[in-house]
Amino acid sequence: MATRRIADEPAYILHGYDWSESSLILDVFTRHYGRVTLVAKGAKKPTSNFRPVLLPLLPLRLAWGLGGELGRGEIHTLKGAEWVGGHVLPGGDALLAGLYLNELLMRLLAREDTHAQLFDLYAGVVRVLGSGAHGDALEPVLRAFELLLLREVGLLPALDTETATLSALAPEARYALVAEGGLRAAADGERAALAGAQWLALQRALDEGGAAGYTAVLRAVAGAPAATELKAQLRALLQYHCGSPLLRTRQLMMDLQSL
Repeated sequence: MATRRIADEPAYILHGYDWSESSLILDVFTRHYGRVTLVAKGAKKPTSNFRPVLLPLLPLRLAWGLGGELGRGEIHTLKGAEWVGGHVLPGGDALLAGLYLNELLMRLLAREDTHAQLFDLYAGVVRVLGSGAHGDALEPVLRAFELLLLREVGLLPALDTETATLSALAPEARYALVAEGGLRAAADGERAALAGAQWLALQRALDEGGAAGYTAVLRAVAGAPAATELKAQLRALLQYHCGSPLLRTRQLMMDLQSL
């Protein structure tokens, strides 16, 4: 029986590791098939056509045959890979940021669960990272992606009500987003918290949806006077849902900052 083939699929490499002396196992994020695991036979050989293109954070078009590899039906065989251009591999802080996003997707997305809108958002963020012109926009871009990723996978509570009581937020009061309790009133002196008006603005932006929603969220995050507090709360929530150990990219960033 002929093997079914997927062709010309937009994709990004999230992670790869050695399978044999000459081959790789790849975790890829695709637009129509979600997170897919592929075996790239011979990809490590100097003469392989795969070798120069199977890199993270580059826009690719992939082809693969559906069927079992290594005795597991969810691992498919890579048949073709082409870089579609548009930008080059990010460097410096942008590279670390991109690898951080890849690790989040690896931890939070189930295999072969389609997230076309999230894929388009990720592609847009990677274009910004690869442009080299992100400047001060890097942090807002990451915060916006974190918020939309959490919402996409159903892990972000409503930001216009207290989670436990379902009562509306008071614009002047301060609220904290916590892993096990959702959005709750902040304790006296609690630093990682935002004003109710800021949470309400973020929820309105999220409600817009699509590309307009991302732009609105990015604008809301960039305009937040307490961006550091938002970062701490989102990172804690993401780490909680990603589980142990600590995200490797987060550990690397902390190690670099301590040098």
